[in-house]
Amino acid sequence: MIIDISHHQDPKKINYDELAKQVKFVIIRTQYGSRTIDRHYKTHHREFQKRGIPTAAYAWVRGISISDMEKEAIDFYNRTKEFNPTFWFLDVEERSMKDMRAGVKAYQKKLRELGAKKVGVYIAHHLYKQFNIDVNDFDAVWIPHYGKNDGTVTSKPSYPCDLHQYTDRGRLKGYDGFLDLNHLTGTKPLSYFVGEGNASAKTKNTSKSTSSKTTSSSVTTYTVKRGDTLSHIAKRFGTTVNELVRLNNIKNPNLIYPGQKLKIKGTASNKNNSKAQYYTVKKGDTLSHIAARYKTSVSNLVKLNPSIKNPNLIFPGQKIRVK
Repeated sequence: MIIDISHHQDPKKINYDELAKQVKFVIIRTQYGSRTIDRHYKTHHREFQKRGIPTAAYAWVRGISISDMEKEAIDFYNRTKEFNPTFWFLDVEERSMKDMRAGVKAYQKKLRELGAKKVGVYIAHHLYKQFNIDVNDFDAVWIPHYGKNDGTVTSKPSYPCDLHQYTDRGRLKGYDGFLDLNHLTGTKPLSYFVGEGNASAKTKNTSKSTSSKTTSSSVTTYTVKRGDTLSHIAKRFGTTVNELVRLNNIKNPNLIYPGQKLKIKGTASNKNNSKAQYYTVKKGDTLSHIAARYKTSVSNLVKLNPSIKNPNLIFPGQKIRVK
């Protein structure tokens, strides 16, 4: 279950232990425009992350000009970066400037410049066509469409999306009130949203290394990056698009997404790959525990993993380089 919450869900009324058992991913509001900061966003992030639940962040977009949009992006990033959200969503539900397409584009561009890795957009269903947001700018599209709005899925958005918010009258144990409930509708798996998609390309090299530069022709695993195409990947690894399609049971060669894992049987040159070692974070892990297990230091783990902004915030499923 995926939920999104804001200060309307008062922490005093939430049994986080119980609610955390019901959800796999939580998207938390940081702000409503720049001037209104969500009163409880920090508490929500801390409480769910403490219980091993990955969290993302969203901000209601209200900029009245390009510069105002950029200012909102800066505020959103600075207020939220300490929690290292797995995704940053722009919540587009009102016309705050004449050209919303240009405004939203400027917002996401600034957010990426600041360091946001994955940026998504939430677009009100009735405004999708009117605003004509360039969804290709984003790593995920999230659309609300409620149907009967009885807490169950009774409708389907008219536009393609990765996340469908299907009700704002959901009920879950741990909170005695209504919740926004969401489910995945596209081809992107949950791991794409909760952090596994951030893992860098890894090569399983089974051959013996005779120098610091090795060549592998075994089956390797590659993680798709933003801007990749099957033809580019095939060329890089000295294989063909048809072979990639066959190995990965790909239905449409023109549809791959960042974070997707591909099996590749080809030849790639990799420097010092035999020395690299990765660990998948489990519930209850801390960087200090992982550092001790691999006889290294927390500072070295942070150095090896630039995506870790806060050493106290890691989450289950996250891939960490340990050597």
